Amino acid sequence: MASISKLSNPTPTYLAPSFASRYSVPKSFVDLRLKLLSKQDFQPLACRIRCSQIDGNGTQIKRTTLHDLYEKQGQSPWYDNLCRPVTDLLPLIASGVRGVTSNPAIFQKAISTSNAYNEQFRELVEAGKDIESAYWELVVKDIQDACKFFEPIYDQMDGGDGYVSVEVSPRLADDTDGTVAAAKWLHKKVDRPNVYIKIPATAACIPSIKEVISHGISVNVTLIFSLARYEAVIDAYLDGLEASGLSDLSRVTSVASFFVSRVDTLVDKMLEKIGTPEALDLRGKAANAQAALAYQLYQKKFSGPRWEGLVKKGAKKQRLLWASTSVKNPAYPDTLYVTPLVGPGTVSTMPDQALQAFIDHGTVARTIDLNVSEAEGIYNALEKLGIDWSHVGSQLELEGVDAFKKSFDSLLNSLQEKANSLKLVSL
Repeated sequence: MASISKLSNPTPTYLAPSFASRYSVPKSFVDLRLKLLSKQDFQPLACRIRCSQIDGNGTQIKRTTLHDLYEKQGQSPWYDNLCRPVTDLLPLIASGVRGVTSNPAIFQKAISTSNAYNEQFRELVEAGKDIESAYWELVVKDIQDACKFFEPIYDQMDGGDGYVSVEVSPRLADDTDGTVAAAKWLHKKVDRPNVYIKIPATAACIPSIKEVISHGISVNVTLIFSLARYEAVIDAYLDGLEASGLSDLSRVTSVASFFVSRVDTLVDKMLEKIGTPEALDLRGKAANAQAALAYQLYQKKFSGPRWEGLVKKGAKKQRLLWASTSVKNPAYPDTLYVTPLVGPGTVSTMPDQALQAFIDHGTVARTIDLNVSEAEGIYNALEKLGIDWSHVGSQLELEGVDAFKKSFDSLLNSLQEKANSLKLVSL
């Protein structure tokens, strides 16, 4: 990655006082930056991390809390973002990031706000590609390039880590067979051992997950918002492994992306509507309580005779992945959906804000099952107040699918407009 001095018109780097003291940055420099910056002025995380890895004497500082998170607690930190230049991932990998997740919203932002895709897009349309086909070519190139950077981790861990996730079209969320076909096509198109094909955990796609797994394709199951749906996802994974007929299951892996912050966003609104002191006291507690119970379910389902039979064939556990880890309510601690969810055999995928916060002041300790009885108490107390967990899960799933569809459609429209502006495609 280019140094800041070589970047054209670089945005000033934000350095919190704690970072300044740690890396011997003059106070006057920090004061100037704090005066210049607003929230919108933050540089891309990769650049900030690259800067933070250099101390005042120019010595490379390599170890971060992300390394400790994996080595001491067995949780893999992943990055929830992807854009060009993909080489921006290199300083993140050096800082301890072990995988990448993407989604239609991430690519909508990356492609529509950057000129980095213009040259390839022009070539694709000139070659006769329609807009949606061109979109997939842009996405697949980013995924392939990212897979290359994470392949050493994948190889070192014998397929246990180092994955890059790419999602099937969100338009297929209610199409079982269409999702299977799209997953097979995308897996073949990317053609990398460490790619995860993302499939939403909608009712229609639960059978798709089983089918895709049975064909030996590794899957990231996304948009999980409830314990009931999570159990169905685990069962689909186990059913798929059993139906595969493979004698060696070691290369068929999966993660289950359990969303957290969005749960509090919705439940907090319900609690504020109830308005009692008891209800208001439970704000900001629903998501992590449900996540703690999800981890209990994970431990239960991946044990016992059925699972042990699959282990004999090399099967790996479908790891729980904490998604939606950025804080939506600024009143909450910025590591609220990371620090309390640390546990072995899990993944935490973090966007810029959450990742930077955890690197800066995150605590590395096993917390996910520190107080299960308290989590059960919160979960039950919410039910007694009239919070219907099934309704919460269904509403969030609908909102999540709809948001991805809108991002997908918006990006295709933007690409069509870009093609028209370049006079490559007639109206």
